[in-house]
Amino acid sequence: MDNRPQWGSRAGFIMAAVGSAIGLGNIWRFPAVAYENGGGAFFFPYLFALLTAGIPLLVMEFTIGHKYRGSAPLSYARLSKKYEWLGWWQVAISFVISTYYAVIIAWAMSFAGFSFNLKWGDDPNGFLFGEYLKLAETPGDVGGIVPGVFIPLVIVWLVTLGILFKGIKKGIEIANKIFIPVLVVLFLIIVVRALTLDGAIAGLDAFFKPNWEMIADPKVWVAAYGQIFFSLSIGFAIMVTYSSYLPKKTDLTNSAFITGFANSGFELLAGIGVFAALGFMASQQGVGINEVVSSGVGLAFVVFPQIINEFPALNGLFGSFFFICLTLAGLTSLISIVETFVAGVQDKFNVSRNKAVFVGGGLSAVISILFATQGGLYFLDAADYFINQFGVALAGLVQVVIVGWVLKELKNLQNHADAVSDIKLGSWWKVCLIGITPIVLGYMMIQNIITNVKDNYEGYPTSFLLYSGWGVAIAAIIMGFVFMAIKKKETQTKLTIPNDKEVSQ
Repeated sequence: MDNRPQWGSRAGFIMAAVGSAIGLGNIWRFPAVAYENGGGAFFFPYLFALLTAGIPLLVMEFTIGHKYRGSAPLSYARLSKKYEWLGWWQVAISFVISTYYAVIIAWAMSFAGFSFNLKWGDDPNGFLFGEYLKLAETPGDVGGIVPGVFIPLVIVWLVTLGILFKGIKKGIEIANKIFIPVLVVLFLIIVVRALTLDGAIAGLDAFFKPNWEMIADPKVWVAAYGQIFFSLSIGFAIMVTYSSYLPKKTDLTNSAFITGFANSGFELLAGIGVFAALGFMASQQGVGINEVVSSGVGLAFVVFPQIINEFPALNGLFGSFFFICLTLAGLTSLISIVETFVAGVQDKFNVSRNKAVFVGGGLSAVISILFATQGGLYFLDAADYFINQFGVALAGLVQVVIVGWVLKELKNLQNHADAVSDIKLGSWWKVCLIGITPIVLGYMMIQNIITNVKDNYEGYPTSFLLYSGWGVAIAAIIMGFVFMAIKKKETQTKLTIPNDKEVSQ
């Protein structure tokens, strides 16, 4: 019998998978990416990318975790002992992301409080970088700890680790069953309110108006694949780990479709809300939509406070709703990210869950303090860019090549998925994973390398990027081999048989 913890229901697993996929990028990245890559026309390559890369990769990761019943390192070790390092590399990527992702959630938590009295005043940009972050002048200067960031950061980690201490069914599952509905309801309220604002229609027109000429541009298709890849939590151990907690008889393929479309549905909802609000802002300022479009930190913590300032009524309430949404979206993703290395430590060293959470999560929490300093934003920006471009994307490419080309395991994985799923995988699944996905990811990787060799990211000094960007991405790969080299207990290499308990639907 398998003594591995399990989800209480299939719905609980899907909620957790959706919670992992729906993160900050859905709200602050997707709307701008769609707008800049053809507006309404972008949805065609986006949907194509979802069906030919996103869902096929989700099915593959769900199946690997479900079949081999372990964390990412253990699952890949059971697939082939030579490739345990791939799982540890992905776990190392998750570890790096967790250290700075928690800080962004702390910002959102702070701004939820600032919203009630519009503490950022008439200059949200100056407030964010000056009064709140107290940003150092030079990249690489650490400076002191910023109390306004450190205190909410402690709260973020207490919540996250507290949920993880509770376990899979009583912790992660229950948290996602609360956080995700609240997130969706609050965001729907924001979207409905945004649609009633002056200028909202102009914003939606800018978002949905198709520029068909851009469809022929390869960069648009690469952007579509990049958005799908980064938003679905694939390539860095999460979905392999989560699916390892599923009972034996669980419909994997259907779960992947539900997760993929739920994530994309929320992205579309975010696009509608964001551009309705941007249309209102452009109308208030008498400028074009293109002059107010932003993404990332700028959209969330500068542009949206400006929009909230202009709201005709209940500014503080809707401002707090927006930043609570960011906090919830971030927390559901952070929980899943930390779970990858908690599970990895448990499987490798055969320790209790509490010890794995305390050591793995505690170490991540301590390191995250670096990003709560005056120079933290520079370190965060560099680490985020390089670990995503040369960590997540590269690990995803290597994963597909190893599983599909080197080990030729897709047929076995297909048989496993088909045995428990209503939707049977046809030849399209293998064609996507062997052909389309590695070609697109390979092209993305080549373009990223060329771009970053020619010009330093954001004009940062080379000396700074060598250790805060390139160094972080390379260190994650090295850690994969280091952890593989550590001797593991013999009992952990044996594959146990999961029980036959059906999941409640």
